[in-house]
Order: sequence, then structure tokens, then C-alpha cells
Amino acid sequence: MTIQALRTDEARFAHLPGFPFSAHYFDSLPGFEGLRMHYLDENPGGRPGGQYVFLCLHGQPTWSYLYRRMIPIFTAAGHRVVAPDFFGFGRSDKPAAESAYTFDFHRDTLRRFIEALDLKNIVLVCQDWGGVLGLTLPMETPERFAGLFVMDTLLGTGDPPGKPFLDWREYSNRTPDMDVGRLLKRGCPHMSEAEASAYGAPFPDASYKAGVRRFPNLVPTTPGDPGAEISRRARDWLRDTWHGKSFAAIGLKDPVLLPHSMRALVRGIRGCLPPFEVAEAGHFVQEWGEDIARAGLKSLALA
Repeated sequence: MTIQALRTDEARFAHLPGFPFSAHYFDSLPGFEGLRMHYLDENPGGRPGGQYVFLCLHGQPTWSYLYRRMIPIFTAAGHRVVAPDFFGFGRSDKPAAESAYTFDFHRDTLRRFIEALDLKNIVLVCQDWGGVLGLTLPMETPERFAGLFVMDTLLGTGDPPGKPFLDWREYSNRTPDMDVGRLLKRGCPHMSEAEASAYGAPFPDASYKAGVRRFPNLVPTTPGDPGAEISRRARDWLRDTWHGKSFAAIGLKDPVLLPHSMRALVRGIRGCLPPFEVAEAGHFVQEWGEDIARAGLKSLALA
């Protein structure tokens, strides 16, 4: 079945501040033929004999631009960094119909993406939807994953959400043409106006924002919701079976995923130390990413 999609003009991504990275594309990811997916692939040669692949997964309403502060820290330590844009975000194609966006659609995209690049020795760097989806993957191919680098996120196990999330979802639903740059600037006041505008670059108008609108409504909030059962299995596997390295960081000013929620998630990851806490950071903790990246490399003994 052909999925009708929009493609953002490449000119909108010219001269983004702090983003010198080259664009890479899959034009026909297996199972998603006809959709073009964008990703970054920095330092693919890496450090001989000691390279890890830092697979950086963004959330909503962001894209791989979110990792611009962390990528140079990881590559300077000799590691490869791969950062895809989910369909509907960044430079990737954007299915026009909101019905195209499902938990399984995006999870399968990630599985196919990892297989297509044959990524191994992965450190999963995830935040927001990057974790909602990404944390369900290691249990299926544990031989590919060596570490977790977890930031403000959750597992969508179908438990009743708290009021902060419900308020965010309500706000999103009544704001179909969300000003993405303004949202990021409000949560990260130290960003420049040009950086905030870069977050809005993928979305020329509301028709490009189907994914932005849809994602908050895909979080499993009852036990029978799509994605809830596999998320519960992932929770149990991470608690009982995971043997890799683990690091976590939290923004203490996150208004949606409150610090106690992240601490609970971290306690459920086998072998994970208490999280690195960033006092000034909100939900988009990567905007304070330099210190977090260095702390993570040190904790994981990958510096």
C-alpha cells in the first residue's frame, strides 16, 4: 500500500546553527518502500577495535537536530553516531494522514533501520518517544545492543498517566498547528532564536505536522492499547535479563515526565546507577547535552 507523504524542501535545512552534519537517506527502507528516511552517520570509521555505535533517537516534536550538542562529544571519544529522523519529523518524509502513525509503524521502522545498516555494539541513546519505542528493541536482538543511555522518557506499559502528561496531550490536541520552535524556546530559554527556528524547519505549515499531532495520542495509557503489551515485556526484560552497560540522566525541570517518574524507570533497569541530574534542564535535556554526554561516557567507561 502506498502511503501519501509530504517532503520538506531541502532549502529549509540550509545553514542551521551548530549543525554541520551531512544528510544520509534511505529511499526504500525494506517494508517502507516509497518513503524517504533521513539519518545522520558521523564518524563511521570510528576507533579501531573499540568503537560503539551511539544510536540517538529523538522524540516529539523534535528531530536529529536535538543531538547536535552531544554528537561531537561521542565522536571525539572515537565512536560512531547514527541519528535517524522518525517518519513525520525532521528531513524524513511525512505521511499526510494521521492514521498512518501507529506504535507498530514507528517501531517497525526502527527495527528495519537497524537491520538495513546492520548496526552492532549499539548504545541506545533515547529520550521521549525515542525511549518509548527504542527501549522495546534490545530484548528482541540483544546481541546488537551493548548499552543504554536513557534520558527523560518512559515505557508505555498502559498504566494510567499522570496529570502532567494528560495536560500536555490536551494542549497538543487543541493546538493542531503547534509552533514547534516557540515550544522548544520556552522549555530551553538559553537557546538562540535561530536554534529555536531550526526545530521548526521541518514543518512549513500545519499539513506537515500530522506526526506532531498524532504522537501524544499514541502513548499507551490503558493495558489494551497498541504497544502496551510489548512495553510490559520490555520492562520485565530490562529488569530481569538486561546485562549491558546503563546510564541515565534527568532534567529536574521536566514539566511532563516528573523526576520521580524517571527515577522509577531507572530503578527498573538492571544494573543502572542512580541518574545524573541536571538542575536547569527541562524535558529536552539534550539542549544541556555536552555535560550529559561527558558524564555518560565516563559512567559507561567509553570515554
